Amino acid sequence: MTGLHERHLAVSPAWLALYYRQPLELTHGEGRHVWDADGNRYLDFFGGILTTMTAHALPEVTKAVTEQAGRLIHSSTLYLNRPMVELAERIATLSGIPDARVFFTTSGTEANDAALLLATAYRGSNQILAMRNSYHGRSFSAVSITGNKGWSPTTLSPLQTLYVHGGVRSRGPYAELSDERFIKACVADLEDLLGHTREPAALIAEPVQGVGGFTAPPDGLYAAFREVLDRHGILWISDEVQTGWGRTGDHFWGWQAHAENGPPDIITFAKGIGNGMSIGGVVARADVMNCLDANSISTFGGSPVTMAAGLANLSYLLEHDLQGNARRVGGLLIERLRAVGAASEAVKEVRGRGLMIGIELVKPGTDEANPEAAAAVLEAARAGGLLLGKGGGHNTSVLRIAPPLSLTVAEAEEGAAILADALHAAI
Repeated sequence: MTGLHERHLAVSPAWLALYYRQPLELTHGEGRHVWDADGNRYLDFFGGILTTMTAHALPEVTKAVTEQAGRLIHSSTLYLNRPMVELAERIATLSGIPDARVFFTTSGTEANDAALLLATAYRGSNQILAMRNSYHGRSFSAVSITGNKGWSPTTLSPLQTLYVHGGVRSRGPYAELSDERFIKACVADLEDLLGHTREPAALIAEPVQGVGGFTAPPDGLYAAFREVLDRHGILWISDEVQTGWGRTGDHFWGWQAHAENGPPDIITFAKGIGNGMSIGGVVARADVMNCLDANSISTFGGSPVTMAAGLANLSYLLEHDLQGNARRVGGLLIERLRAVGAASEAVKEVRGRGLMIGIELVKPGTDEANPEAAAAVLEAARAGGLLLGKGGGHNTSVLRIAPPLSLTVAEAEEGAAILADALHAAI
């Protein structure tokens, strides 16, 4: 155990998890690579939990942060803030929500918390529909709508949460159905649930479940849900903290895979937009956003420095078509990984889209989750120079792969080769 690890344990909560038997201290990064305190170089396939979206030490973002910090670091929302207004204008347009309003926070947790406040106030209801296997943050309200027991430390809640089928395609009572019948069964479940409860405020859903192991329903499920929700006046909140900004390749937002009935009422975002700077936020229709009848401000949301970073990062993303790169390079990577998975009885499924890929591990010859194998592969990949994530609703048995969106073809091939060796060595 290193001295820094001992110091960490002495002052940090016991539940603040670290990866690896010998935790890493990362000291710097460049592009798609990071270095540790011992000088080892790693290909980063997790991007600080999908947060280093474009690249480590991206010069355009670094310059914007440095220049803004040299002028003014902080002001709060009590004063006009040009970078905040400029970023809000761009996000409002990109959201697809008519007459959109944007409120900035410092994290995805806080963004989801704000969305829940808006929805419950707008509808006058504290009931929330959420998806099984979901995760929306670590605040008291966000934990109370999390459908993943591994990330839900308390059953106490300010909300009454009702869980809906559909977020996981390959497990559960509808797993063996065709996509069409799967959607119909999930819609019937939603209809039945609404017949036994008072009117909920909103459905909150991740288009692709992040912590849940990069699981997703068939395209069109949330559009079908939306037809039911609209009949009841129930709002749809799309949690885009992990799926936003083109990561899925096919779409700029995850909700666009379910777009038949137009955009959600509320979108939450965070992580990648700041490329490591603390930015979260909520986009909503004006009537929903303006429904609060009490004063509110944000001390740190919309900070001039983070807004400057977000503007530079978003410009780079759009100008270099990183969504297109995620589609092209991600498509190649997932095919390579499916070939790797086909050679191992321990791989149940390789799934995902764009640069958001999950590899679910099971005990060979069974459908039983294998978190021990996931931990072993994580260690073996690190030894080979590759950093991965893990998650899943079944005891973190899914390897999560989400590199910066500027990943090259050569780096995708390199990472797939290291992962193949890690699977072979660890299982």
